[in-house]
Amino acid sequence: MDDYRQEPVEGSEKDTKLAAASILLVIINTAVWCILELRGDTRSGAYIARYGGMYPEALLYGGEWHRLFTSMFLHFGAEHLANNMILLAAAGSRLERETGPFRYLAIYLGAGLAGNLLSFYMMMQTGDYAVCAGASGGVFGIIGALIWAAIRNKGKFQGLTLKGLVLMTALCMYYGITSAGVDNWAHAGGAAGGFFLCVLLYRKTHNA
Repeated sequence: MDDYRQEPVEGSEKDTKLAAASILLVIINTAVWCILELRGDTRSGAYIARYGGMYPEALLYGGEWHRLFTSMFLHFGAEHLANNMILLAAAGSRLERETGPFRYLAIYLGAGLAGNLLSFYMMMQTGDYAVCAGASGGVFGIIGALIWAAIRNKGKFQGLTLKGLVLMTALCMYYGITSAGVDNWAHAGGAAGGFFLCVLLYRKTHNA
């Protein structure tokens, strides 16, 4: 019987590589939500604030700046969690396979913090205080990072196109603007933060 050999397709191993950090983030967010949901109502702003939601007065007068970080792992109800986790798993895996887990986490967490900081700043400017929570700042950061990766690779990246990514971002922002109770400043800050962090941390290019 003849033996056959085939050279591996460039990037095929990377395309099937387990995105461990993305999976870990999904597990952590889901586990936190399940624990809190068993103990109370995660749709309640007061309840989420009690367990680390971002609220301006707690930061300013209580010195609880850690809420900028802890709020990234809290969600208002099952639908909020599911929407964020689906995007995190799908988009995050593509980015992580290219950047590696450590740079990926730096982009995700840095973007989430940037989104929360912009949200906090805008609430201070308007005086319209609200309890904020969710992974969407980090998720939008992933999308912003993918936009830079596509620009870096002549408009295409991991099967995604620059036009498609920009359109998806615009549609997500439009949905947030036209929906009640959505922290659009966290989304915008996260997307911008992810884009600029990816500029700093991602330098690879692929042959067309």
